[in-house]
Amino acid sequence: MDMRVDLTGNKRVRASYKGFLIETDQPVDAGGDGSAPEPFDLFLASLGTCAGVYIAYFCEKREIPTAGISLQLAFTRDEAKHLLERIDIEVTLPTGFPERYRAAVIRAAEMCTVKRTLTAPPEIAVTTRLVDTGS
Repeated sequence: MDMRVDLTGNKRVRASYKGFLIETDQPVDAGGDGSAPEPFDLFLASLGTCAGVYIAYFCEKREIPTAGISLQLAFTRDEAKHLLERIDIEVTLPTGFPERYRAAVIRAAEMCTVKRTLTAPPEIAVTTRLVDTGS
């Protein structure tokens, strides 16, 4: 699978993938226009929404309503390295959620592909290719 990423002006960057456009930008104080989420925001959203969909699949299989279920992500960052040290995901369950499934919901969230990729990171290789742009 391939994803195309284009620099679209100033600090805006757009990814095209599976027919979707995903826009990012930087905040104004970092030289951007503040017109879209930062790439790192989308990284965190990917983790949270992935865990959420795994919980949705878990509940669907057991015919448990998902209304009232939410996830809250909190994180701590090493400011010197500009890297995350820890991400905490808290799953809020509605009153009446079956007690016997509470631990299983945590396990379902932990099966998220994004989380599993982070725990066994792939090799990332960056290369360049020159093309004639006609200008």
